[in-house]
Amino acid sequence: MSDLALYAATVLIWGSTWFVITLQLGVVPPAVSVMWRFLAAALILLGFALLRGLPLRFSRRDHQWMALQGLLLFCLNYVGFYISEQYLASGLVAVICSMLTIGNIVGMRVFFKVRTHALNLLGALIGVAGVVALFWPELRALSATTTTATGVAWALGATASASLGNMVASRNQSRHLPVLQVNGWSMLYGAVITAAAAAALGQRFTFDWSWRYVSSLAYLAVFGSVLAFGAYLTLMKRIGAGRAGYSMVAIPVVALLISTWLEHLHWTTNLWTGVALCLAGNVLVLRRSRA
Repeated sequence: MSDLALYAATVLIWGSTWFVITLQLGVVPPAVSVMWRFLAAALILLGFALLRGLPLRFSRRDHQWMALQGLLLFCLNYVGFYISEQYLASGLVAVICSMLTIGNIVGMRVFFKVRTHALNLLGALIGVAGVVALFWPELRALSATTTTATGVAWALGATASASLGNMVASRNQSRHLPVLQVNGWSMLYGAVITAAAAAALGQRFTFDWSWRYVSSLAYLAVFGSVLAFGAYLTLMKRIGAGRAGYSMVAIPVVALLISTWLEHLHWTTNLWTGVALCLAGNVLVLRRSRA
């Protein structure tokens, strides 16, 4: 697939998962749902690798790094975002998540000494400004309460975990480890760690056999995890974590379009302004990516 196709797949799939995740809420505790999602995704990836005869044996040190990737990318960040949405509107969480692109650019500079072009950073800042404009009414309505501070802290921690997870994934890719098998092992480690965390928090290991829950879990496991993470991490390997992470700014725009279609969202001046800024930032970063 071309870089543009990988980018589009990442944005379109993850943009749709914002709505699909709402179908998971209710009977099953959030951390347990995260565990089921990545356990299913891991079994799919490792099973596929086994059927295709792809190598699944790695050194102990590689497994340690894959476990760290699972902890940061498939456990802490997802659990953190789920918890933050118990305190904050999803719009604010999306704003904080969009900071991932800045974290990736800084992380690549700190850990790998990779310089970024000024236009990439400018495009990322424009995109983040667009996401802020999208959800400005929600941001303005927030009060400086302990509840708000707790939600912001969880969301910031989740974003930092995701960015650090991208740095670990970049390290694994620099060792020429295959994306598919690494994702499979990392998701398995992430599911196991999430299960341990859920048990420590006293959450019930339940499952909802309703069509709503099972179908949404299947979509999140196959499309939101297996395909989207495969596309994103492959894109990151090609163009770097800084520019690949910019997809996190475009994802809320897709989520808004889906919300307009399924939830009859009313478009305001803030929404139009935010979408325009996000698209402008996309064009700037993607043009630079091809340069």
